[in-house]
Amino acid sequence: MSAVVQPSHPQIAVSAAIFRDGKVLLTRRARSPAKGFYSLPGGRVEFGESLHQALKREVDEETGLEIEIIGLAGWREVLPAAPGAGHYLIMSFAARWVAREPVLNDELDDYCWIAPDALASLGDLKLTGGLEEVIQSAHRLLGA
Repeated sequence: MSAVVQPSHPQIAVSAAIFRDGKVLLTRRARSPAKGFYSLPGGRVEFGESLHQALKREVDEETGLEIEIIGLAGWREVLPAAPGAGHYLIMSFAARWVAREPVLNDELDDYCWIAPDALASLGDLKLTGGLEEVIQSAHRLLGA
């Protein structure tokens, strides 16, 4: 398989901290970037697409879930760590689960629903950088 050629400019991406019954959905990346790490579902914003449209599309494509977007929970900038790596600005939103059960696409290989206060005790799970802060911020936005 050939390497993915990254654009020479920053990419805008979105992610969703999706809450259901007091727990947040974590998904594990099946391929790069961040292969093997648990994170939030999401992806790149396409040209002409609003952040909310992109988020609903990405969540549907990756998990099959229907969500209600509540608000912006935070953002994270991922700078290229090596030549050829991507530069991303990730806008993370708080969301509520509305319908359907998770059905993962080939970008993800595992998922779990976890209580936000249990994140610190997940010593053996690899989490993407800044994930805990975004989840806590989303949790506060939802008033949970």
